[in-house]
Amino acid sequence: MLVTFFPLEHFSHLKWCSLPYTGNGECSSVSILMIHMLLGLCCLSCFFFHFTDGFRGPDGKVYYGFVTTKGLAVFKPGLEVEVPKDERFKVGLTDFVHATMSVMVFIAIAFSDHRITDCLFPGHEKDMDEVMESFPLMVGIVCSGLFLVFPNTRYGIGCMAA
Repeated sequence: MLVTFFPLEHFSHLKWCSLPYTGNGECSSVSILMIHMLLGLCCLSCFFFHFTDGFRGPDGKVYYGFVTTKGLAVFKPGLEVEVPKDERFKVGLTDFVHATMSVMVFIAIAFSDHRITDCLFPGHEKDMDEVMESFPLMVGIVCSGLFLVFPNTRYGIGCMAA
């Protein structure tokens, strides 16, 4: 079930984009800034995409939108298709929990890359190795438990129905 929180596309972007900046773990201040910006953008993207949802219109097409307190705000304005007014399309606590869990899973996976941790935490390689032995496991346990308490009901952009 954790696959719904695994931000594969964000992790792929991080891996490909961080290669020029991380080198062998010895980074300049500009490289460190670029890695921080890349991590921040990927985390924001992970968080944002958990507030999207979609519905299938009468024409068979899938329409996506942003979940708000008033309902689904469809990305394409002026649609001839009526947007459902269900409670399911309103933002709630579960959405924030899922978005936070997605960011936690992303950070756990991103920090398992030695090039990134060696660049961000120079001189603390042994400490980071010790932390990273248990951190992904703990994130997995916590997210699995929260997933049982807050089941997934959204199938927005980047999330597939199981």
